[in-house]
This record gives sequence, C-alpha cells and structure tokens, in this order.
Amino acid sequence: MLKRVFIVAVALTLSAVPTLSADDPLDIIGEVYQLIRSHYYKTDELEPEQLLHGALRGMVEALGDPYSEFFTPEEHEAWSKTLRGEYSGVGIEIGIRDNAVTVIAPLDGTPADRAGVRPGDKIRKVDGTSTDGWRLDQASAAIRGEAGTTVTLTLERADGELEDVVLERAVIRLESVRSRVLDEAPVGYIRLFRMDLDTPAKVGGALFNLPLNELDGIIVDLRRNPGGYVGAAVESAGFFLERGKVVVTTAGPSYGERTFRSRGGNIPDLPLVVLIDEGTASAAEILAGALQDHDVAVLIGRPTFGKGVIQQEALTLPDGSVIKLTVAQYFTPDGRPVHDTGLTPDIHVEHDPDAPGDPVLEEALAWIRSQLSTPVRTP
Repeated sequence: MLKRVFIVAVALTLSAVPTLSADDPLDIIGEVYQLIRSHYYKTDELEPEQLLHGALRGMVEALGDPYSEFFTPEEHEAWSKTLRGEYSGVGIEIGIRDNAVTVIAPLDGTPADRAGVRPGDKIRKVDGTSTDGWRLDQASAAIRGEAGTTVTLTLERADGELEDVVLERAVIRLESVRSRVLDEAPVGYIRLFRMDLDTPAKVGGALFNLPLNELDGIIVDLRRNPGGYVGAAVESAGFFLERGKVVVTTAGPSYGERTFRSRGGNIPDLPLVVLIDEGTASAAEILAGALQDHDVAVLIGRPTFGKGVIQQEALTLPDGSVIKLTVAQYFTPDGRPVHDTGLTPDIHVEHDPDAPGDPVLEEALAWIRSQLSTPVRTP
C-alpha cells in the first residue's frame, strides 16, 4: 500500500511540470533554465553561472570535435600559460586520436621526455583513473599540477603493452628554435620546437647566424613539433620559398577560403631537408607540406600526426569564460588535406626510438651529400 501511495505522489509531482512550448533552440534553453530554477529540489544552491557553463560546455561537446573546447576562466588561464611558453606540468602536448587521449609530442628536456614518453602513446589512466571519454581540457587539468608533485600516467605503447610512468611535475619553459652547425658535416641544423609568434624571427636569426657560404646544406627538424600559430608557419616558410608562392589554403564558413602566400626573402640556395615524425602536427605540418609541395625540400622520417584544422577563440563571455572553436580546415599548396591523414615523407626511416643514434638525421646527411653535385632548385 505504501509503495502505491509513493508512486501516485511522484506522478502528481511530475504532472505539475510544464511542457516545453518553444520551437527555437535558444528559447528551449531558456525554458529549461527556468524549469530547473523553479523545480530543482536544491534550487537555493544553484548558481546561474554554473548552469550557463554547463549548457555551453554541452553544446561544444556535442560537436564531437576534440579541438573545440569550452574554458571556464580558470581553465582558460591555465591553457593560456602554455601559449606564453611557461607552465607547470610534465611537458607533453596531447590530442584525441581514435577516441583516446594521445601524446602528440613530449617536449625536449621535460620530465615526460626524460621518462621516455613517446609520440603516439595513448594515456589510458591518470593516477589510476581511466581517461575513457575524457575531453582534452580534462586530461590537461589532471596531468598538470604544482612543480614538485608527481603524476602517474598509464601509457599504452605502440605494441599494445601498458606501462605506468611516474613523472615529477616541473616548471616547463618552452623555447621555439635552436640552431647549430653539425659536427658530423658542414650542415646547418635548425630545430623548431613550436610554431610560436616569435618563431619566424628566431628562424631568421638562426639563418643569419649560420655560415651559409660554408655549408653543404640545411636541415630543419620538425620532429615532435606540435604546431602553434598558422601565421608563424606562413612567415617561417617565407625563408625557403620565393615571394608569392602559396604556403597554405583554408576553408571554413566564417574563417573563409583564404590563400596564404610567402613573402619571400634571401632564400638559401642549398639542399634542404625537413625531418618529420608522428609528433609533427598542425602548423608544423603546414610548413613541411608547403616545402614538400614546392619541391624545395625532401621530407625524411615518419608520417606526421595529421591535425589539419584551425582553432580560434570564437567567443569570450563577460565572466572570462572562452569558447575555442575549430573554424577551418587547411590544405597544402597542392590541395592535399592533412587532417586525419598527415604528410607522407619522401624518404621513410623506421627506427626504434630507444636505440642509440639518430638514423633519421644520418639519412638526411647522406641525402645532402648525394645532392652536392645536383642543384635542388632549377633557375
């Protein structure tokens, strides 16, 4: 008898809830908001901001795009620190691949790099908690933390084996460019770690400081470069492409169909090699794809990550919350899509990352030696 009374009471309560009458999606959201404020049993504990953030995050998640994200003010500040080149964490760039949190690239000299974290590793757990269904911002927030604290990542390696890696967080200070003349040969070596706003100026500075007249060739190393700004890739390409050459094209409803061209410069007339791997992504793929399509460089290494879409901060709310939205897809000068496919090297070099030596670099040096009597560019 008591059970029957309870069921009747619940039915009476639910019958008092109004039926939504609006047809417009925005009006429906407003009605749901009012319904929750009026009928939720803990309405006195509700914060309007909490409901708004939940609705916005839900809409962005419904896109099914791992690179479109909603940030609370706190989350946005943490994300912005990585763009400024300094934050506290373990030093990895992550993405979503095959619905799994995946390492795009460990950054050189960071705790993740020293511990042997590799591009392509899938992060299955963080401190014992499964990452199934996690968003990028969730994974980033869980992995970052105060310097000196530790985090345990359960990694699924390329062979399917699971391995727990304990990392001590540190202050990560990011650099974008490093250059030198290789000891093995008179070859200029320029390593691009990221495509930051200051990267083009640093590439120009590196070329200016190299003894170009004494070199047999130049190697641009984009391995483990997770990308960055489109403009940085376009400007950097200008040091190796003639003025007016197409660097990248884009297509998106608001971003538009754009063509970005090289401004050109004092182009080194030397054999040029670009090193790539599965950690080469986004704006780094723009640079590599442009140099490959225009036949001014050969790509050596392994296929790239395949992130061929562009994000923008599309909306900032009055409280400082931000929606980062994928607004366009990009294509190489020959019209090749990069997203989910990546770039294929001209010379594929497979090797064990734990083995000594650098066979990719050795292959690059061998190719440059083979070109010393063969012009790379036709006049």
